[in-house]
Amino acid sequence: MLKKVVIANRGEIALRILRACRALGIKTVAVHSTVDRNLKHVAMADESVCIGPAPSIESYLNVPAIIAAAEVTDADGIHPGYGFLSENAAFCERAEASGFVFIGPTADVIRMMGDKVEAIRAMKDAGVPCVPGSGGPLGDDALANLKMAEEIGYPVIIKAAGGGGGRGMRVVREAEQLVTAITTTQQEAKAAFNNDMVYMEKFLENPRHIEIQVLSDGQGNAIHLGERDCSMQRRHQKVVEEAPAPGITPEQRAEIGRVCVEACIRIGYRGAGTFEFLYENGRFYFIEMNTRIQVEHPVTEMVTGVDLVREQLLIASGHKLSLRQEDIVIRGHAIECRINAEDPDSFLPSPGLIKHFHSPGGPGVRVDSHIYEGYKVPPNYDSMIGKLIVHGNDREQAIHRMRCALSEMIVDGIKTNVPLQQRILADAGFFQGGTNIHYLEKRLAERKEKSLGLS
Repeated sequence: MLKKVVIANRGEIALRILRACRALGIKTVAVHSTVDRNLKHVAMADESVCIGPAPSIESYLNVPAIIAAAEVTDADGIHPGYGFLSENAAFCERAEASGFVFIGPTADVIRMMGDKVEAIRAMKDAGVPCVPGSGGPLGDDALANLKMAEEIGYPVIIKAAGGGGGRGMRVVREAEQLVTAITTTQQEAKAAFNNDMVYMEKFLENPRHIEIQVLSDGQGNAIHLGERDCSMQRRHQKVVEEAPAPGITPEQRAEIGRVCVEACIRIGYRGAGTFEFLYENGRFYFIEMNTRIQVEHPVTEMVTGVDLVREQLLIASGHKLSLRQEDIVIRGHAIECRINAEDPDSFLPSPGLIKHFHSPGGPGVRVDSHIYEGYKVPPNYDSMIGKLIVHGNDREQAIHRMRCALSEMIVDGIKTNVPLQQRILADAGFFQGGTNIHYLEKRLAERKEKSLGLS
């Protein structure tokens, strides 16, 4: 069993990891930037080490500083959380070469899944359904690319192999736009990801974003824990997530879950992971795999009763998967609202001092947050300051509980997106369920144009 873990992250996920470690009797080391010395998990950890100034590149992305912190505290494991270095193959290699357990997959798997072209190839080989496309990087032959697009059928989308988070993508609706779109995307990809490789896929007009949670021990055992619907997005960033996904049948869940489990075993996956799909007209299309814990993992925990971070720690300690597929039962419905320090209309960040904070409660309510009265939200990092999660016996009860919980939440001194979340939870389309990934953007545009609410 791991004895001491460095938590190489900040905010709510760092606190979440700390609590899972405590439950297993694992000591913790909080690494932090100078501006984060007052974070809750820093005060609660067994030890803490300052690894640099506020800019991420000098602290949370500073690999030598994190490795040094692990060395001086005699830690034996490093948990990267999500974001920052969590899907950085070089960091994984460096950590393991230095004698530490990286709590996640192997560097080879991280690297393969981080390259979208290689990931699609691997998934096709494993029998995972993929979007029709080039099946590999695009070459410089303009005529060949035009012919390929014609065969796939417009509209198509050009994607950067090293992209992510909605960056490095361009939709092409007519042949006249294709060559310029490929060149422009290559240039942007080179600047953003230092990798100008791009590929082509069929552009699905109105898909939903459905993802499958998996656990695999790297020893030939894997399970899935059902699906999440993450279609409520703004600029490709998730805003609300829920589990299970409305309209997905138990038969569909079992089939796509089985395919993902077989893929995990085939590639030797280790730890928690998420297969992300576009879903349209009853069909799943693989887009990428996240080789880490997800922001939205609590909704899966709420409907399955499985502590995913605990399972990560056990697997990293060398334990075989203790759960079997038949142990996983989906009970009720869960919804998560991301709470951001930002203006709910302009979406501009709103850092500053939290003067008053009241956390909602009641049956089925969970709050994952690192904030407290007197905490100063820094301007240096992502604006998310917490996650509000509710569970109900069914989706309708979960929606009502979330509405109540949002009305109870008080964060004074800064602006938050709670009013936006309240509008979403009151929206008739959301209440019906099954909205596509463009739905929220369209409703926001309508609100801006007509000055109307989302209801």
